[in-house]
Amino acid sequence: MSERPVAMFAMTAENVPRIFPPGVLARLRELVDIDPGLVAGDFTRPAVREALAGTEILISGWGCPPLDAAALGAAPELRAVLHAAGSVKGWVTPAVWERGLVVSSAAGANALPVAEYTLAMILLAGKDVFTYRDRLRTERVFPHRGVVPGIGNLGRRVGVIGASRTGRRLIELLRPFDLRVSLADPYVDEAGAAALGVALLPLDALLAGSDIVSVHAPETAATRHLIGRRELALMPDGSVLVNTARGSLVDHDALTDELRAGRIAAILDVTEPEPLPADSPLYDLPNAFVTPHLAGSQGNELARLGLVVVGEAERLVSGRAPEFRVDERELGRMA
Repeated sequence: MSERPVAMFAMTAENVPRIFPPGVLARLRELVDIDPGLVAGDFTRPAVREALAGTEILISGWGCPPLDAAALGAAPELRAVLHAAGSVKGWVTPAVWERGLVVSSAAGANALPVAEYTLAMILLAGKDVFTYRDRLRTERVFPHRGVVPGIGNLGRRVGVIGASRTGRRLIELLRPFDLRVSLADPYVDEAGAAALGVALLPLDALLAGSDIVSVHAPETAATRHLIGRRELALMPDGSVLVNTARGSLVDHDALTDELRAGRIAAILDVTEPEPLPADSPLYDLPNAFVTPHLAGSQGNELARLGLVVVGEAERLVSGRAPEFRVDERELGRMA
């Protein structure tokens, strides 16, 4: 790779200044030769194909077209792809791995705000904040006198489903609190769970023994409706399901039935479909708290993704391997 390699953005044009604000873009341009005005949202455009011919580093993000054999054929000098977002599954094709390209992702940086959001929701759920906020809004007087029984976070049992990047980051964030944390993940053994400082449980046992269950498994064919009617029935009365992973992991029809019965509550930042239909009962059920996919990087958090790419570009230019290189084999379990 040349001392100052040629690079090109491949994402929706509006995301470039969001992920690479002036200070971050200036640092990137010290390392690579890149034109922020030329953004590949379509690899078939003549100007893009001409630029691809000399591109050595592709900086991708949300809206990147699939990197298939045709696109790669137009980029004979391409050596690395630095993804300024989360999972690369949506646009990396087998042709990328066959070509032997270096692929790096800022998924770890994107996992942090998701874990922060989840931590906040777990602590708020432990206090039953959403119920008491609604009651106060309706009744306009304190709906309790003094101490409220049955709430609090001392010893609260939190079950994490999936030791993904976000799941692991959440476990780290939970450590300072007086919570009992367990993990269910078929790819983690007892030694791995011990290293994370959590108890390893089968999924059924985790569901049955948790006050709050947080979903962080990857979206695959095998994990569709991972939390279905049978699994929801295992959750104790009064427990809370938090989903910041993907909507498809939870059977929404089964969840709606449980919520209507008032047996459990749910905090959903992701749904299926997304957004929910306007007539979905999940908008109005008092024990459902739905947010519009806010947990991932938003606003000023997007610059963190750009900073990761800058760091990776610096490593490549200096002849070092990227710190956050993606292994094809891990795509199914570390989303």
